[in-house]
Amino acid sequence: MVGLIISSFAIMRFVSGLFSGNLVDRFGERKVLGFGLFMVSIFTFLAGSAHSYEQLLIFRTAGGLGSSMFSVSAGALILRVVDDSQRGRAQSIYNAGFIAGGVVGPAFGGALLAISPRAPFFIYSVLLIMAGSVSLFFLHEKRLGQSAAKVESSEPALSIREALQLRPYLYSLFLAFLGSWVFFGMRSSILPLFVIDELGATTAIIGISFTLALIAQGSVMIRAGKYSDKNGRKPTILIGFSITLVALMMLVLAQNVAMYLAAMLVLGFGAGFAASAAAIVGDVIKGKSGKVYALWQMSGDAGMMVGPLLLGAISDAYDYRSAIAVSAIVFSLALLIAIRIPETNSARLGDASKPQFNEG
Repeated sequence: MVGLIISSFAIMRFVSGLFSGNLVDRFGERKVLGFGLFMVSIFTFLAGSAHSYEQLLIFRTAGGLGSSMFSVSAGALILRVVDDSQRGRAQSIYNAGFIAGGVVGPAFGGALLAISPRAPFFIYSVLLIMAGSVSLFFLHEKRLGQSAAKVESSEPALSIREALQLRPYLYSLFLAFLGSWVFFGMRSSILPLFVIDELGATTAIIGISFTLALIAQGSVMIRAGKYSDKNGRKPTILIGFSITLVALMMLVLAQNVAMYLAAMLVLGFGAGFAASAAAIVGDVIKGKSGKVYALWQMSGDAGMMVGPLLLGAISDAYDYRSAIAVSAIVFSLALLIAIRIPETNSARLGDASKPQFNEG
């Protein structure tokens, strides 16, 4: 029943992705961003006030639509208002904000549980109202100064059909799927069970390992963004995915807590560099393309949904180590794709034109 609560939110985000992208193309990022945050706030408050499991499920699921609107519009905006020479750093700073929230939020929410299990819902609702207000008032076009021209770009929106003819974008969909499979799906589903059941460690070790991975990721993320802007997306992604593959092999071979912690540290470094893959989408879309960004995000959401299900089945049939080994084998495909992906950073190429469409 707890799993359904969590999955329903993710499923709603997935199925409403293109709808959210269409709203962005029609009404603009700022309005969709603010409205999405307010929607999540309202349904989070209602979830905290729920008096039955059915009510909690309905309100939490409905919040997934607002989350989809928020994440699609925010991601599309951050990738579009900066040029190729800064997009990697902008994406890194944006991701760093999520990492900070991922570390502080659970700790703060855990302390609130001492007051009431409902308290985190209500505090989160208030914080979302504050975030929505910032979006509507401080991201207004008149406040963006010189960037206003970029936000009101006259370039036509890139359609999904056109985007799918671009090799870099098509490859980025696979990278998003495989990356989410490992960084979110595998890490959140079977790794905690692997640590407890096969390594014989405690839940405290799980918390320490996840914190180490986040610290490692945050420590290299800004540097990785700068490297991506200076040397190109392709080499940065190759570094990140190669490090990640090493980390997965370390996890497969881990026989004690020390090696597991070392593997999680390496995994964090890999994630810090691999995050630059999102900049490819920004390089490609140039003008307004909410639906194109939404499809890329949906690919990542699909990885978060499919990965845990398949890995869970493998773990049931064999063991957790086998599931991690399968993840390593599957992720090796991402490295092969990264080798083939064309460079998209026009600042690096010395050509500000969009990538060319594939023939046919």
